[in-house]
Amino acid sequence: MSRNPTKPVPHCRLLPGALLWMAAIAPPTWADVAADKAAISQRLQAWATAFNARDAVGACDLFAPDLIATVQGAPDADRDTVCQRLAALLAKADVTARYHPEIQEIIVAGDLAVVRLIWTLTLEQNGEQRRSRETGMDIFQRQADDRWSITRFVAFPLKPDPSKAD
Repeated sequence: MSRNPTKPVPHCRLLPGALLWMAAIAPPTWADVAADKAAISQRLQAWATAFNARDAVGACDLFAPDLIATVQGAPDADRDTVCQRLAALLAKADVTARYHPEIQEIIVAGDLAVVRLIWTLTLEQNGEQRRSRETGMDIFQRQADDRWSITRFVAFPLKPDPSKAD
């Protein structure tokens, strides 16, 4: 049976193809960028809270199992190495360490997000206080449990701006 080229194709025959095409180009149903940005921001704040409470396990919860961390002056580190370093620092009874994040920007694209931020670290030891700032770029990935975790990060110290007094 051949189709008559002058006879229009019934709309009901086009509908399944049109629906498939629309589903393929439509953003996923979970794509609520504002909610994703809020969840990522909350995860970073929770990290700072855990770190400041000396909770190494809670702080390491932010990192994905496949974490690769790049910090100036050190070899790249995996999740276990980063968590061991955090635990060692937080276990020092004579040192008080506090981190505060300043989120500069969050870009979300599907299951990946990039965060530009500045961390301020305050260390107190033997009555002396030191403050340092480092800039960073964190790459988050939505995990199987639907939580955002850092899968890659780069961080390096900011040099003090001589034109600004503390």
